[in-house]
Amino acid sequence: MEAGVRDTAAGASYVERSKNPRRGGSEAESATAKEPAEAMHSRSRMQRLFGFEKEDLSSWHRFVCLLNRPTDPASLGIFRCLFGMLMAVDITQERGLSHLDYKYLDGAPICRFPLFNFLEPLPMDWMYCVYLVMFLGAVGIMLGWFYRLSCLMFISTYWYIFFLDKTAWNNHSYLYGLIGFQLTLMDANRYWAIDGLRNPKKRNAHVPLWNYTILRAQIFIVYFIAGVKKLDADWVEGYSMKYLAHHWLFDPFKVILPVELVSLMVVHGGGLILDLTAGYLLFFDVTRPAAIIFVTYFHCMNSQLFSIGMFPYTMLATSPLFCYADWPRRFFGRFPEFLQFVLPLTSDEPRPSPSCVYPSPPNRSAEERESPALSQPTAPRFRHKMAAFFTVVYIAEQLFLPYSHFITKGYNNWTNGLYGYSWDMMVHSRTHQHVKITYKDGVTGQIGYLNPGVSTTQATLTPLVNTTHAPLVHATRATPAPLLHTILAPSVNITLMTRAPLVIFDPRVDVVKADWSPFRPNPWLMPLLVDLSPWRTKFEEVEESLDNQTEVVFIADFPGLHLENYVSEDLGNTSVQVLQGQVQVEMVDEKKNLTLTSGEKIQLPAGAYHKVYTVSETPSCYMYIYVNTTEVELQKNFTKLLELQERVRNGTGGSTLVAEVNDTDPMVRLFLKRQKRMQEVKKRREASLLERFDRFATKKYYMIRRGVLMTAIAMRNLAVGLPPLEQLRSEIDYANMKAPESEAAQKESLADEPRHGEL
Repeated sequence: MEAGVRDTAAGASYVERSKNPRRGGSEAESATAKEPAEAMHSRSRMQRLFGFEKEDLSSWHRFVCLLNRPTDPASLGIFRCLFGMLMAVDITQERGLSHLDYKYLDGAPICRFPLFNFLEPLPMDWMYCVYLVMFLGAVGIMLGWFYRLSCLMFISTYWYIFFLDKTAWNNHSYLYGLIGFQLTLMDANRYWAIDGLRNPKKRNAHVPLWNYTILRAQIFIVYFIAGVKKLDADWVEGYSMKYLAHHWLFDPFKVILPVELVSLMVVHGGGLILDLTAGYLLFFDVTRPAAIIFVTYFHCMNSQLFSIGMFPYTMLATSPLFCYADWPRRFFGRFPEFLQFVLPLTSDEPRPSPSCVYPSPPNRSAEERESPALSQPTAPRFRHKMAAFFTVVYIAEQLFLPYSHFITKGYNNWTNGLYGYSWDMMVHSRTHQHVKITYKDGVTGQIGYLNPGVSTTQATLTPLVNTTHAPLVHATRATPAPLLHTILAPSVNITLMTRAPLVIFDPRVDVVKADWSPFRPNPWLMPLLVDLSPWRTKFEEVEESLDNQTEVVFIADFPGLHLENYVSEDLGNTSVQVLQGQVQVEMVDEKKNLTLTSGEKIQLPAGAYHKVYTVSETPSCYMYIYVNTTEVELQKNFTKLLELQERVRNGTGGSTLVAEVNDTDPMVRLFLKRQKRMQEVKKRREASLLERFDRFATKKYYMIRRGVLMTAIAMRNLAVGLPPLEQLRSEIDYANMKAPESEAAQKESLADEPRHGEL
């Protein structure tokens, strides 16, 4: 809450505003800019730093007056406009309007929230209508047009879509919904809004301080809690985002530091310090300029490092909220006068608003009391008390939710806490090493395996394959269950922060019949073997000792469980070596069992299945060492073809060598395809800023274009019915049109027969 009360410094004070009028400035700015030096020195240290006195917190009445003090609406209005614009763009991208027909096929099952499983997607055309309502709501928020109705249109459809599909859950989508809910309750249409033209009473009217308080507190919590979560040992020791330092954005740091230190000090250390301190640095006047520079650099980097949609830009839009509330008046006041008619207001003094509480100045003259230019003193009403109560409850709830996992135990996995509520962003990196899904047919009783690589409908098998969250796996049971009597919990081996891959769910549990409750610990969740964390240093040493052609995979497992694996024929010289514990290796085809202890290893046959049982009383840890012989041979052939290519280009023995090349040789075709791909990658990396922007704009154009055209088709279908099938097919084909290939790319197309000239 403190993040939202700084603007009360003298400025919210009605007395100082009346004594020091200043056109276009907030009350805080007026006081600090105009009041005498002795008055400035007479203010307490707390008031200079925080904008209020301790006495403002001494009673509920004074606290209500504090949160309802009149504040300039300018900064809030600018944020409202930016947020609405970003959400309108987000709807076509991360919300999925451009590929809505792929996401919600009519009748396709989806994975819903466990506590919101009563929600169902509407028919396809009506889903487009829902998205259209959400888009119009976002545009209405941006323009400040029928503001309250626009907010309701946006948040009602947004939360419906949000709760409809749990597989799309993430932190920033949750934040968008929170901000949309907050704006619904605020008077954000008092500045630079069409509503101000429709209703002059709303135009440039004061807003209560709690409007800023809640938004600032929300952003402060996002930064600070994210920093607290990064105090985890995996982040502090540099394992969470270990490979991020190899990105080109960190090249300037690698000039003076080795990549290991860039990862530890810049990626992890810098991220931790920024998240912990950003909220505080943005709050105070002295540190705010530097804080804005750092958070801007941080979010601009994130926009390039991660595919997180509008989140970096939304966070950039929140930074000015920490500045003085009248900053838009001073900023736009520097523009030429001929632009003033299209820019926000820069001169008018905010007018009184019934949403605020105006205190009675102690030394107010009779003329001032009768002057209509000054707002009359008001006492806190019920609406003001409810606003203060809501502010306290909301901020307390946001501080509590990240640490509420002692209640919602069913959602806890290896990393305790509600992922989406806890601002646990980028702290825990996971990769999937091995996936096996076993089923039993409900009619024939046949046992089989589901192919995790097969493309399925939205949220059918995706949660089983990709998730590390028990609620998602449990929710999937209702999807294929009509045909399958039993689905064993997927044997998913997860690598968490470079640890050895470890099974996360008990593969012996039937998820169709498994019990799950959001308020009880999940009995079929396997524990994280933190005792094996020190082995990560050993893993790195082993990887560094191998040559470029040899690969290694580490596995950890629990007593009584086993891993069934298949060694591809492409892999030669494959062996398994035990690092800790005792295992029994069963050669399925050879019907032979071998027991291995720590330090022992055996050769595994290629093209055959084997099983590795953990027979020790403690968890085991072992590693596969192998060489991809097919890839090695392919690389040798590529090397020869590269030499041939250079000799042909140089004209040394070209005719003889070209004659030796078979046009239809698959190796030659694969080589040409590889060379083209490498050239395209090189071209993209060396592209100019203008070319990159053109590529980015073209991609976004066709994405938005498809969303608009498909929405128009759906609205037409709802209004006049479906057209003939051929017409509908042609309309969809037109909507699916992609960016045309360049002439050079068409000439280099691998669909054509490769010729010697290409070598």
